[in-house]
Amino acid sequence: QVQLVESGGGLVQSGGSLTLSCAASGSIFSFNAVGWYRQAPGKQRELVAGITNGGSANYADSVKGRFTISRDNAKNTVYLQMNSLKPEDTAVYYCNARKYDRWGYVRDDYWGQGTQVTVSS
Repeated sequence: QVQLVESGGGLVQSGGSLTLSCAASGSIFSFNAVGWYRQAPGKQRELVAGITNGGSANYADSVKGRFTISRDNAKNTVYLQMNSLKPEDTAVYYCNARKYDRWGYVRDDYWGQGTQVTVSS
């Protein structure tokens, strides 16, 4: 069983920056993809950014140009650098690690406990 532990959340003013970290208890290289999701009150959880084993990254349109996802396989850690934060970025941010089977279906899916990010206007 893999455990994911997020850290780095907090309160920041609009326009500020935060860096989230997600430390895995096992090798993140074994996962096909790792990513960050967020869930604001009353809204569905949404993908913020993801990165594959090969290093390909994708972002939600709302964060493109402001957020950067990266992974350090040696440290089994995934990062989310968030710049130019806006009040609408306020949410609980969750780390996710996923493995797919040969047919492209999700075989293993792990989640962290979440970390709160609050952006004040």
